[in-house]
Amino acid sequence: MQTLDLLLNNPNLSAPLKAIAQKVAGGNRISFDEGVYLYEHAELAYLGVLANYIREKKHGDKTYFNRNFHLEPTNLCVYDCKFCSYSRLIKQKEEGWALTLEEMLDVVKKYDGEPVTEVHIVGGVLPQYDVAFYSALFTAIKQHRPELHVKALTPVEYHYIFKKAKIDYATGMKLMKDAGLESIPGGGAEIFDPEIRVQIAKDKCTGEQWLAIHEEWHKLGMRSNATMLYGHIESFKHRVDHMEQLRQLQDKTGGFQTFIPLKFRNQHNQMSNVPEVSVIEDLRNYAIGRIYLDNFDHVKAYWAMISRETAQMSLNFGVDDIDGTLDDTTKIYSMAGAEEQNPAMSTKELVDLIKQVGRKPIERDTLYNVVTDYSEVVFEEDVKPSYYKLPVVNS
Repeated sequence: MQTLDLLLNNPNLSAPLKAIAQKVAGGNRISFDEGVYLYEHAELAYLGVLANYIREKKHGDKTYFNRNFHLEPTNLCVYDCKFCSYSRLIKQKEEGWALTLEEMLDVVKKYDGEPVTEVHIVGGVLPQYDVAFYSALFTAIKQHRPELHVKALTPVEYHYIFKKAKIDYATGMKLMKDAGLESIPGGGAEIFDPEIRVQIAKDKCTGEQWLAIHEEWHKLGMRSNATMLYGHIESFKHRVDHMEQLRQLQDKTGGFQTFIPLKFRNQHNQMSNVPEVSVIEDLRNYAIGRIYLDNFDHVKAYWAMISRETAQMSLNFGVDDIDGTLDDTTKIYSMAGAEEQNPAMSTKELVDLIKQVGRKPIERDTLYNVVTDYSEVVFEEDVKPSYYKLPVVNS
């Protein structure tokens, strides 16, 4: 892949693209209009050079992952998001599950003695899962395994349970923190634009409410992630507007850790008529996200959602985190038609996957503290053959 210097000296580069590249080289922020221009006019190779420059300036060759498992309380939900392949309405309860608190703790206890560092709790929204229930769950998990980081629930769930309890966001988030919650995942953001949101996720919390809940969490000195669902009925301007709102809140609070673009998958949902975008568009989207969100430390690609091969390629397009081992504990990706129908990788497999494309695998905890640097670790087992060899990209 060519360097930023070669790109800047390319006589065939258009004036607007050269101006954006100069901003990136100087560590300056691009504008909303320039973000849209990248989506409309920039080729993949150009975006890769800029995004990789930023990625390596921030992290060098380090690529992060963690050892985690998912706890999914239910796939039944009071909401009817059109893009969702995972949830079922309450009237479809024969197609779903709803775990008790004891059953959820049994899932956690299954990992006793295993070197996992995080439990990731997300699921549908049901009336019985209220403030008292989740407070009890978080407390029970921390009492059972104090060192296990509880990353749980999205603003969609928090908005619902706080409204039901008739408490404001600030009060609610303080209650969750006191119960043992340690960070918030980035889900439920979808696309903030209200005209798009009402078509794909009517009735659940608005974009403004999603941002407000994260802001209250950040005020408590806590960290969270942010997502964007892309590749459905939104326009490029909607994507940039979404990232702009994230960037503004990050300027205000500094509480976001990671930006996670989520690819729309069209299987088994009410938007199956909408075609999925290509891998090229996936990589372009990761790259533009890395360029635009200059105040976010990390960009993550969920390997289980986009495939191992695309995850490897994304490491040259701004991504520095490919999530965790998962251990086949999530149905969210497979039910949506992701390439990984049984998403589980051992630590060795993740390490190999990262090393095969010349990056340094770093096991992290949820807050990006280094657990183990695997860059020089050689496993006893034979190293598996490469999943994918990155192509040389030139513009």
